[in-house]
Amino acid sequence: MNSKYKTVKYKKNKSSKIEDLVSIEEPLQMVVRYKKGNEWVDNSISITMRTPKNDEDLIVGLLFCEGIIQKISEVKKVEFLGEKVGKFDLQNKIRATLNNGENLDITHLRRNFLTNSSCGVCGKTSMDSLEIICKTKINKDVPKIKNSLITKIPDLLRKSQSEFSKTGGIHASALFNKDGKPLVIKEDVGRHNALDKVIGHCFKNSLFDTKNQFIACSGRISFELVQKTLMANIGLLMGVGAPTSLAIDLAKRFDMTLIGFVKSDSFNIYCGENRILKKN
Repeated sequence: MNSKYKTVKYKKNKSSKIEDLVSIEEPLQMVVRYKKGNEWVDNSISITMRTPKNDEDLIVGLLFCEGIIQKISEVKKVEFLGEKVGKFDLQNKIRATLNNGENLDITHLRRNFLTNSSCGVCGKTSMDSLEIICKTKINKDVPKIKNSLITKIPDLLRKSQSEFSKTGGIHASALFNKDGKPLVIKEDVGRHNALDKVIGHCFKNSLFDTKNQFIACSGRISFELVQKTLMANIGLLMGVGAPTSLAIDLAKRFDMTLIGFVKSDSFNIYCGENRILKKN
């Protein structure tokens, strides 16, 4: 989603007035409704800055990645709340009603979901406090992908980014099969939101075949992106940017393959080289 803004462009010491397409960034308040005893309770768990699109995938993906839901049947419904407001006439409040609310730790949710579009989850101080226990073990051997495929991913990702081609100001995450076919791609001003949207979409539509799939991201690879990939039980994550130290440490801890600085002629494998098939 984008909008035109009047801009003065300078090039080679000359200026001109143009209309520039800019990616829209709007707040989204996410609310969880659950039953406590005989009463329905609403709790606001997060306000995140996002690109308005695929908001249902975003909240479902976020709840799944935080271990709040394990099955889509645990989500009774997702709905927008309130009137359309602001410059872009949007509903900026969404609510997921859950069937599994009796044991919901809302304090944990509020503590973890302080987010913004640039850095994702903020204010966490250690790997142990960040880490969410994965319900399943990552398979140490799959997916297996050819090293010649890795250098093709940035171009494949870019060609699928319809919004980036218009604005240049948006992140993307995508689910690929082991042969390099893009299965699902989502874009957002927040890299963590883009991945939540991918995972939420796949979770809702039963698209995961994790032994034969991997995830690629357009920007740097943070701890949070590794965590979300692990929660989806996918053993390989790559990005065109640099990984952070915590991202590498977490990937190593869970025997995940982490690849950064992916370019048309090079890439860095930080851990999990066993999943990469070398040319004979």
